[in-house]
Amino acid sequence: MSEANAVQKDKLMADLRQVVSDTEALLKLTASDVSESTLGLRERLQQNMAQAKERLLALQANATERAKAVGHQADDYVQEHPWQSVAIGAGIGLVVGLLIGRR
Repeated sequence: MSEANAVQKDKLMADLRQVVSDTEALLKLTASDVSESTLGLRERLQQNMAQAKERLLALQANATERAKAVGHQADDYVQEHPWQSVAIGAGIGLVVGLLIGRR
C-alpha cells in the first residue's frame, strides 16, 4: 500500500471514530426525549453504531494482521539474505545522509 493510501486510510479511520463518538454523544443528549420519532431514530442509530463499531474492529484486525505478515516477510528476507540487507540499509542511510547534508 502506498504511503498516500495509508495516510488516507488513517484519516478515514480517525473520521469514522469521530463520527461514532459524536453519535454516542447525541444518543446520550436525547436520552430524556421519549417521543415516538426520537425513540425510533435512537434505535436505528444504536443499531448503526453497533455495526460501524464491528466493521471498524474488523478493519483494524485486518490491518494488524497485514502489518504482521509484512513484518514477518521482512524478517524472513533479512534472515535469508543478511549481507544484502546490510547493503540495502547502508544505501538508504547514504541517500538519507546526502539529502540531509544538502539542507
